[in-house]
Amino acid sequence: MTANSQDSEPRRKNTTIQSLLQMKSRGEKIAMLTAYDATTASIMDESGIHSILVGDSLGMVVLGYETTLQVTMEDMLHHCKAVARGSNYALLIGDLPFLSYQVSVHEAVHNSGRLLQEGGMHAVKLEGGRERAETIRAITSAGIPVMGHLGLTPQSVNLFGGFGPQAMTAKAARRLIEDAIILQQSGCFGIVLESISARLAVLVSQKLEIPTIGIGAGAGCDGQVLVTPDMLGMFTRFTPKFVKKFSNLNAAMQSAFIQYREEVQSGDFPAAENEVEMPDSEWEETLK
Repeated sequence: MTANSQDSEPRRKNTTIQSLLQMKSRGEKIAMLTAYDATTASIMDESGIHSILVGDSLGMVVLGYETTLQVTMEDMLHHCKAVARGSNYALLIGDLPFLSYQVSVHEAVHNSGRLLQEGGMHAVKLEGGRERAETIRAITSAGIPVMGHLGLTPQSVNLFGGFGPQAMTAKAARRLIEDAIILQQSGCFGIVLESISARLAVLVSQKLEIPTIGIGAGAGCDGQVLVTPDMLGMFTRFTPKFVKKFSNLNAAMQSAFIQYREEVQSGDFPAAENEVEMPDSEWEETLK
């Protein structure tokens, strides 16, 4: 391929919040995944993923915590910085961790600003419905875009008593619809819908002008997101019903690690082709 032909190829544009709104209006689906490091973010960029979420799920799938509740702002900033270094095109969204936005509106605005200023994110995500309206208005008033999150909100796992489906009664479904509208009115540019009825997700998506991103909410949302170690088959402690494993890297990695151990123990690795050598003359001088 010549330099001229390369220059004539269309260049990928940065995905922005406006891009996502336009995709919803055109009926185009939005592809989002989580990432926690620069290498993965770079591969996602090359693969055309529209948006990368640096989720507090990193607490469970990267740091080994039992829940997301142990994740701190410093944890989030560390991983946000890494993802920002690896991504050039995707819209980057950073999760606000537990107690970083619930205590006061002032702290919520401050911590949101840190995810953009220090972490390199383009937007933040927080959990909750109408009780977050004032906080969302304050954050967006500071010029910081906010994505909402309704349904199963992992930071409230102790209230829910587990990770089961949410809004499964008519009363709860109506409240979720109301919450979604309130979040839109408060300034959210999009809402994650997690582990709710597929029919309810369609209804919510139809009522909103902003895009919905589903995770365990059926195909009727405006886009989808999955936790990357789940969809790659790397995280095996448990697998939610809504996860499709697009690969089985756990088995592939185990096979590679076993082969490595065996070759190290047998002496087959490293072989001559894996070694570097100094010139013979320099070696002879060394021996002298």
